[in-house]
Amino acid sequence: MAEQATIARPYARAAFEYAHAHNALKQWSDALAIAAAVVTDANIVKLLNHPRIAATQLVDLIADIVGNKLDAELRNFIATLANNRRLALLPQIAAMYEALRAEVENRVQASVVSAAPLSDMQQQRLASALKKRLNREVQLNCSVDPDLIGGAVIRCGDLVIDGSVKVRLARLASELRA
Repeated sequence: MAEQATIARPYARAAFEYAHAHNALKQWSDALAIAAAVVTDANIVKLLNHPRIAATQLVDLIADIVGNKLDAELRNFIATLANNRRLALLPQIAAMYEALRAEVENRVQASVVSAAPLSDMQQQRLASALKKRLNREVQLNCSVDPDLIGGAVIRCGDLVIDGSVKVRLARLASELRA
């Protein structure tokens, strides 16, 4: 897995640098996401390593599926990946590209898992507090896990804030055993 990330990184950086220089971050983001979804389809995966399928055929297939989001530069990028037999890395390339884009746009995604659904007001207050702490725009991805009993777990990059009742009870039980 680490080897794939090492191979994907220069492609992601090259795509990002080109898109950033040409003010096309969103366009490349959308196209890479669609192309990444295409190459993970089970039928397409079979074609990626098929010895009788030429790289140009794979590029044409992806271009047909992605449609008008694939301009000449994006098509050349996909062709480079196809010629080097790296199309299977598109999901990793797209993810790395998104991380680079988020960094330059000074924004971050935060995952919030709570015991009960958060109201709009709670989400706004939480996003505001995280924005203040991280000095970045924060986009929340909220989900519910009743097993937490109460509270929430927030994950934002390397930062994890676990304020769940489940963890507090586990700590208490551990202290009582000691």
